[in-house]
Amino acid sequence: MGDTEPGSSMAAQSAPADPISRTQSHSNRAGKFSNGWFDRLRSAFSSKPDKTPTIADTPAPAAQVPPAQRPGMVNLRRMRVDDVAVPKADIVAVPCDIKMDDLVKVFRESGMTRLPVYNGTLDTPVGLVHLKDVALGYGFNGKGAKQFDLNAMLRPLIYAPPSMPIGILLQKMQSDRMHMALVIDEYGGVDGLVTLEDLVEQVIGEIEDEHDVDEDVFWTQSAPGVFIAQAKAPLEEFEAAIGLRLADEDDEEEIDTLGGLVFLLSGRVPARGEVIPHPTGTEFEVIDADPRRIKRLRVRLPSAVKPKLDA
Repeated sequence: MGDTEPGSSMAAQSAPADPISRTQSHSNRAGKFSNGWFDRLRSAFSSKPDKTPTIADTPAPAAQVPPAQRPGMVNLRRMRVDDVAVPKADIVAVPCDIKMDDLVKVFRESGMTRLPVYNGTLDTPVGLVHLKDVALGYGFNGKGAKQFDLNAMLRPLIYAPPSMPIGILLQKMQSDRMHMALVIDEYGGVDGLVTLEDLVEQVIGEIEDEHDVDEDVFWTQSAPGVFIAQAKAPLEEFEAAIGLRLADEDDEEEIDTLGGLVFLLSGRVPARGEVIPHPTGTEFEVIDADPRRIKRLRVRLPSAVKPKLDA
């Protein structure tokens, strides 16, 4: 599901310079905010009022909107990091040994500008890679002349416990000029991810972003015979839309979604980039997945599948 730096640990302290592993809409993004704006945020923590309240300062009745749904300064004290964090399963991250072409592909398909980097598993983050660093170091097409070195581009991250009030984390991220934090559980494992935008939205409301995806839209047509679909798209509705039956009667009792169909066809959770063929000639390309589930697919109908020439 922004642009600057990362950083810190359990008590939200700066991570080693070599480190990290978010994602979503993973958000991995944030804009620039003025110091004056953050000064107003800081004032929310002051116990001394700036002025004597007047009638104009009295809040209007708020019966129409439940308190939990209203953005505002009170959320900075009331809400915890785990209330706004992207779940671990939804974090888009890359391994430290990823090839440059694959890294560029993840940036392109996820729409993220920052990606956590891990060594082995997401529970061992080593840092953060920024799209800007890749573009400046190796060209905007990812084809620079010098040898690709991901470790040399890693930025530090912030680490925060799930119980931390979001106002404290917001202050820490602003003072450290960081835009992403990993949520760490009591055992030191990664539990989620938070961006600066996630925190600011709790104060001023939803911030629309060109990378935000409408969760109610299960698929879109990107070209004739080609669809980008969420794995949770209802199978029967998609079949009706394309005019093609993809599951037989026996399978329809077992599966309800496109992701379930692809899992049935492959017999496992396919990796990102895999293409799963269907007996009808349709192809399912996995464009977003983690070890536990498929997230997004590129569906090519038979009319859009390029014929494979015999050698």
